[in-house]
Amino acid sequence: MRKTLFFLLLFLFFGAGGVSLKLWTDYTKAGPLSASADIVIPHGNYLSTIHTLQDANVLPKGYYAERVTLLAIGLTRKDGQLHAAELHFPAHASIEQALTVLRHGKPVMHKLTIPEGLSAAQIEALINEDDLLTGTLPHIPEGSVMPETYSYIRNTSRADFLTRTQSAMQQAVAKIWQERAASPEIPDPHALVTLASLIEKETALPDERPLVARVFLNRLQSGMKLQTDPTVIYALTNGATPLDRSLTHSDLHTANPYNTYMYAGLPPGPICAPSLSALTAAAHPAEGDVLYFVADGTGGHKFSKTLGDHNKNVSAFRKTQQNSNDK
Repeated sequence: MRKTLFFLLLFLFFGAGGVSLKLWTDYTKAGPLSASADIVIPHGNYLSTIHTLQDANVLPKGYYAERVTLLAIGLTRKDGQLHAAELHFPAHASIEQALTVLRHGKPVMHKLTIPEGLSAAQIEALINEDDLLTGTLPHIPEGSVMPETYSYIRNTSRADFLTRTQSAMQQAVAKIWQERAASPEIPDPHALVTLASLIEKETALPDERPLVARVFLNRLQSGMKLQTDPTVIYALTNGATPLDRSLTHSDLHTANPYNTYMYAGLPPGPICAPSLSALTAAAHPAEGDVLYFVADGTGGHKFSKTLGDHNKNVSAFRKTQQNSNDK
């Protein structure tokens, strides 16, 4: 029906079937775009939109194509307004198809992944480096961003993008907090996120995280220091960059409230953006009386209840490391 109406209008407008047929053919024939493309259509008038598409090789160049497209826009005005956005145009789109995209196409979505375990400083650098986002990025409190992949349209402001990531974290924490296994050592959501950030930095294995949570909670309950290396690294770098060396004995004695070798209890706040898995582990720790864990040389950890067993596990790990270095 729409094509018939368009043809009829052309016929009536020009008063000649041959002219109308020529215009209809030009309106519907394949365009010059050799491969599908995402094109940014800026705000402006019909002519500026046409020229943008001609420059991008979506529409044929020249005055005649411009006039045909203007006429088509006018005759199909009831189909909707033309939109300014980044839009996806198929290869060899006709004028008819191009106008359909301009009226009904969804904006092109881009993606930015915030990996779990990044510090606020690292997340800030990641967002600032994305040149499809615009504007100034506000200060990012540590642990306030939910690590995941976010979709956004070109020219989204960095402030709006950050708000989305923080809203996602707030919603996740609120839900997990309501469903948590209550513990006096974790009196509020801030403490929950802080504990989760330590878990996040200690192990990447989801199955281990509830056990790591239990070790930390048991230590808090018994008054032991947490003595977790990632807090020392954070004390030294403030999360700005990874530490490019091994920790030293003097590092462990750095006078910084984040240094859990020097100060008992949880650090003042998170040391990274914890994942949903780490948050869940902090809220639902494993059962048991484990107090120690050490890397096992295969990507996981060995857990123990006593210092004696822990020392044996440490010796086994060091022997594994030595054998690996000797090869």
